[in-house]
Amino acid sequence: MKPRDPYFDNAKYLAIVLVAVGHAWTPLRDDSRTASALYLFVYTFHMPAFILIAGYFSRSFTGRPDQLKRLITGIGVPYLLFETGYILFKRWGGDDPDYPFSILDPYYVTWFLVALFVWRLTAPIWRIVRWPIPVSLAIAALASVSPHLGDDLNIQRVLQLLPFFVLGMHLRREHFERLRDLRLRLLAVPVTLGALAVAYWAVPRMHHSWLYRTHSAQELGAPGWTGVAMTLATFGCGLLLTLCFLAYVPRHRVWFTALGAGTIYGYLLHGFIAKGSRWWDWYEVDWVNSPGGRVVVTLIGAAVITLLCTSPVRRVFRFLVEPSMDWAFKQDALPAPSRAAGR
Repeated sequence: MKPRDPYFDNAKYLAIVLVAVGHAWTPLRDDSRTASALYLFVYTFHMPAFILIAGYFSRSFTGRPDQLKRLITGIGVPYLLFETGYILFKRWGGDDPDYPFSILDPYYVTWFLVALFVWRLTAPIWRIVRWPIPVSLAIAALASVSPHLGDDLNIQRVLQLLPFFVLGMHLRREHFERLRDLRLRLLAVPVTLGALAVAYWAVPRMHHSWLYRTHSAQELGAPGWTGVAMTLATFGCGLLLTLCFLAYVPRHRVWFTALGAGTIYGYLLHGFIAKGSRWWDWYEVDWVNSPGGRVVVTLIGAAVITLLCTSPVRRVFRFLVEPSMDWAFKQDALPAPSRAAGR
């Protein structure tokens, strides 16, 4: 078994913490420009960072039988299980008993499993295309001006975020090593501070939905050319901030390194708490809408996602997140799999 790289486990953990605190900030945006600015800032790069790393660990995917088994059991089946779980939770906790179930309409956080399934299936294509990153950007731009694509499989998000996955596929370990350069790390500080300032300025001027990548420009009430411009702009900004983020990820083992192996657990499970907190009016208590309350909410979001990435939680929910399902496959068609360092 190939040993896990602590750098990427650290990056995955820190990225999933940003995902969780971003969701924790969602109900606070209307009452605080600062919270809304932090939300915009984090949403610019937290999923792009996660997707870029996923692409990096998909470089060797060729569609071998053992890889397809892992794709089905590690992504496909968990999608079906958690999609069902979230819909049932919505019907019960969200007081919406008639909410429809559809395998083609990912609910909340389950979109990422659909996207990762599609992206990984296309990985062999991106190894033979002559200009993979420009081609993926062109596909993303075309999606952003195609309102008739529909909502099945959250296809807008799948296509608009594709360039980060393709870029990750074409990175090598030495590319990440270059981020250790002191000059780059020092440059990341003013870039990050500048991005925070721009986010604060943009709060009343920019629609958050541009960063979700779930709609075309026309659906957001903008002319078509805006979709192309925003595709390039959000890709550039997301990549720049992702590089700043990765430049400061620790290279060695630290206290949270082991949690990086459980980020998919934290990601899939924390959505129940995030949704429940809104349906059950947890944000309606007075102390939440104070500056100190927002800090506490941030810390709670980080603590919850950390807990959900721990080994005890992984043991309890492994049957849902990583089912073995050996009974469903022909054993003679499956070579002994090597567990990848990242999903």
